[in-house]
Amino acid sequence: MYQADGGRAPPVEVRALRKMYGEVVAVDGIGFSLQAGTITALLGGNGAGKTTTIAMLMGLVVPTSGDVRVFGADMARERHKVLHRMNFESPYVDVPMRLTVRQNLEVFGRLYGVRDLRGRIGEVAQELRLTDLLDRPYGKLSAGQKTRVSLAKALVNAPELLLLDEPTASLDPDTADWVRSRLEDYRQTHAATVVLASHNMSEVERLAGRVIMLEKGRIIADETPQALIGRFGRTNLEEVFLAIARRGADDAELRS
Repeated sequence: MYQADGGRAPPVEVRALRKMYGEVVAVDGIGFSLQAGTITALLGGNGAGKTTTIAMLMGLVVPTSGDVRVFGADMARERHKVLHRMNFESPYVDVPMRLTVRQNLEVFGRLYGVRDLRGRIGEVAQELRLTDLLDRPYGKLSAGQKTRVSLAKALVNAPELLLLDEPTASLDPDTADWVRSRLEDYRQTHAATVVLASHNMSEVERLAGRVIMLEKGRIIADETPQALIGRFGRTNLEEVFLAIARRGADDAELRS
């Protein structure tokens, strides 16, 4: 288990976390702690519990039992204390289509109480190559441009905790590589803690120093990508992921 430094509360601490939807167990008693300034990948196939876990990290879903603490705050009851210190990005979540990029960033910046919002929007737009798009309606952008706007929205409040869901989806390989470089730079310059959910295993190998692998709501591995590859006797993380996914499919066939 990862420990907090200097007695301070870790950015994320999950303890005996469990979530049930009726008779279905989505998350089954997991626990982990994240160190500041690290990138951790949360991996697993469909139905493994990733989305539910991230929703509980954000305080959007209340656990059936156990708890999630972000910067020491109980996210089921005290998320208002720390929401300004975190943010979330997913290219699958659209912002208002009729508003321009600038207007969307202004709305979210005000929600997060960003000081010198105009200056911050200029900074993040320059960092993500959005300056020429600021006054265009969001709905008129390409899929790749929308992905960059989603990332700009997630960075507008300079979060200490950044939750990413497929951050380079819809991007061409060159732009995706460029975005990964920006994420690495952001993590280093802001000492930010990043949680990454991705099906791009080469992306995970590049960005993440730690992998938490979920299967059927439980943690089945929690180690570095290199250690995970070695433990499963594979040559890369994609082969590990496929081996676990196919093992689950084979088990399902045996039970049917």
